[in-house]
Amino acid sequence: MNRITHYLSTGLAWFIGFIWLFPLIYAVWAAIHPSEFATRFSLFAPLTLDNFKEAWNQAPFPRYMINTIAITMIILAGQLVLCTLAAYALARMQFKGRGFMFALILMQLMVVPEILIVENYQTLAGLSLIDTYWGVALPYLASAFGIFLLRQTFKTVPEDLENAARIEGCSLLGIIWKVYVPLAKPTYLAFSLVSISYHWNNFLWPLVVTNTENSRPLTVGMSIFGAPESGVDWSIISAGTLISVGPLLILFLIFQRQFVQSFMQAGIK
Repeated sequence: MNRITHYLSTGLAWFIGFIWLFPLIYAVWAAIHPSEFATRFSLFAPLTLDNFKEAWNQAPFPRYMINTIAITMIILAGQLVLCTLAAYALARMQFKGRGFMFALILMQLMVVPEILIVENYQTLAGLSLIDTYWGVALPYLASAFGIFLLRQTFKTVPEDLENAARIEGCSLLGIIWKVYVPLAKPTYLAFSLVSISYHWNNFLWPLVVTNTENSRPLTVGMSIFGAPESGVDWSIISAGTLISVGPLLILFLIFQRQFVQSFMQAGIK
C-alpha cells in the first residue's frame, strides 16, 4: 500500500509539473520554429532564431528591460529598509497599541491592491509622479507580508545578543544591522524572491500609471506588442515572452539550490 501511494503521489506530482510547464514548453517550441509550425507539432520542423531577432526589432525591449529592473530594484530596496525597521519595532520595542498596529498590518494582507488603484492614481497625479519609476514603485514600498516575515524571524533572535551589542556601544541602527539582519538572511532572500517575481510580472498598476516607453515595464510592453491590431504572430509573441521572462528563469536555474534552502529555513523559523 505504501508503494502504491508513493507511485501515485509521484505520478501526480509529475502530471501537475507538466501542466505547469506546458505553456513554457509551447512558448519555447513556437519561438524556435517558423510561424507555420507554431500550432502544429512536427519532428522535422526547421529550427530558427529569426523570431527572437524580429521580436527584438519590433519592440524596445532594452528600454523595457531597464525600466523593469529599475522599478523592481527601487521597490525591493524600499521594502527591505521599511520592513526591517517596522519588523524590529513590532518585535522588540514596547509601546502602546503594538498589538493593534500589528493586527492592522495583517489586515492589509486581505486587501486586494486593485481596490486602491483610483485613490493611488489621484495621489500620484497630485504629486506629478504619473509615468515615472517612483509612480509605479511608491504604492509598494511597504509590504505587510515582508513585515510579518521579518517580525516573526526577529522574535526568534535571543535578546542576549542585542544586550551584548548595546554593552559594546552599538546604536539602535547598529544593532539592527549587525545583529538582526545577518541572522535573518534566509528570510530576506526568500522575501526578495517573492517581491522580485511579483513586481517583475505586475501588470495592472503599471498599465494604469505609465503612458510612454520611458517608464513602461516589460509586462505592459508585451501587452502592446502582442495586441491584435498589430497582428498576431504566435512565434514572434512567444519569442518576446521568452525575452521577458528569460532573466528570471536564468536567475532561478543558477541559484535554485539557494532559493529552496532559503524558503525552507524561513519556513522553519
